[in-house]
Amino acid sequence: MNEHSNIVPLRQPDEIDDPLTNILRSGARQLLAQAVEMEAEAFLAAMKGLKLPDGRDRLVRHGHGPVRTIQTGIGAVEVARVKIRDRAVTSDGERIRFTSAILPLWARRTKSLDALLPVLYLRGISTGDFQEALAALLGKDAPNLSPAVVSRLTTEWQLEYERWQKRDLSARRYVYVWADGVFLQARMEDHSECMLVLIGATPEGKKELIGFQVGVRESTQSWHELLVEAKTRGLKIAPEIAVGDGALGFWKALDEVFPATRHQRCWVHKTANILNKVAVSVQASMKKDLREVYLASNRASAEVAIDVFAEKYGAKYDKAVECLTKDRDAMLAFYEFPAEHWDHLRTTNPIESVFATVRHRTVRTKGSLSSTTAKLMVFKLLCAASKTWRRLKGTNQLPKVIAGVRFENGIEVIQVPENHAA
Repeated sequence: MNEHSNIVPLRQPDEIDDPLTNILRSGARQLLAQAVEMEAEAFLAAMKGLKLPDGRDRLVRHGHGPVRTIQTGIGAVEVARVKIRDRAVTSDGERIRFTSAILPLWARRTKSLDALLPVLYLRGISTGDFQEALAALLGKDAPNLSPAVVSRLTTEWQLEYERWQKRDLSARRYVYVWADGVFLQARMEDHSECMLVLIGATPEGKKELIGFQVGVRESTQSWHELLVEAKTRGLKIAPEIAVGDGALGFWKALDEVFPATRHQRCWVHKTANILNKVAVSVQASMKKDLREVYLASNRASAEVAIDVFAEKYGAKYDKAVECLTKDRDAMLAFYEFPAEHWDHLRTTNPIESVFATVRHRTVRTKGSLSSTTAKLMVFKLLCAASKTWRRLKGTNQLPKVIAGVRFENGIEVIQVPENHAA
């Protein structure tokens, strides 16, 4: 048969001619295959001491499983699972089995894609449109993302969420908490509903999702229910400080459930509220002056910066000045904690960053989400984001806060009994 041909295949209209993507996928296929092989070899090496009575190795390679397609962020990648055979037959019929951590038995998608689905859903894309939305990234008719598959995923997420909701918090301790209410107006059935999110920092400096629920706006009752629910599951010790915006509902509920917790207002929200009260021409200068307050090296300097701000703008922009000065203590509470933590305590950024691409959308898109479905999508979004949350700086300071050390301007000054508030 003649190997040379003058017939040149034409690119189809819906195909994307991208040699670079093809090279990346080819390289990813090779790397994945190598990683799976190395994992199997490492397992065999660890079990090298297991022998049969005749001296032969008990565990040996046994070929590969069927080739399967894994959906990744750069498209479909084909790979075959390594099979390992246990040649010994025990009295109870048990055999040693090899399970790949890289390529689980039933995996069909990377975890990053599962994390992407809630984002698409909350952005207003229905399950039936996922394949079209991802076609440019994953290729036409991307498998393993059909509406039926996504529906099955949501069922699994519901079970995962229910287990998470029942977890025991009695062994947990959160020294700092961040709270915020997130409106997902594009997909919620009722525009008055929002997601109430509570994140905490452990004494080791790790940020964790404590709880969230669908609330009626940011009412005191909704926040009270969320805080009481966490306390009922074992969260008995009050956090040292809570960071949130100006929503009165949260602060009133916090005082009812954890009255010893200090209040720290978010500087990002406060700055936006102040600038909204002045002309655009003044905002740049005013924003710079506000930075002099919350970036001051100590509380005394911050107090002076507030006084300067009030004197500079009080005559003409009294409402902006009042917006700042009425919450003076709550805006500067972070200075009573270790200086390494100030960057973390000034804002609700851990929550803001998670929802940056899906919140405050005013255009109502096709297909509203029920409260239950929205809660599941937000749960998965938060679970994925929690793996990337930045640990607290200066984590060695956290045990001192728990032990009752008082700080002034971020410096340890007084040792107080452990049962007293820091």
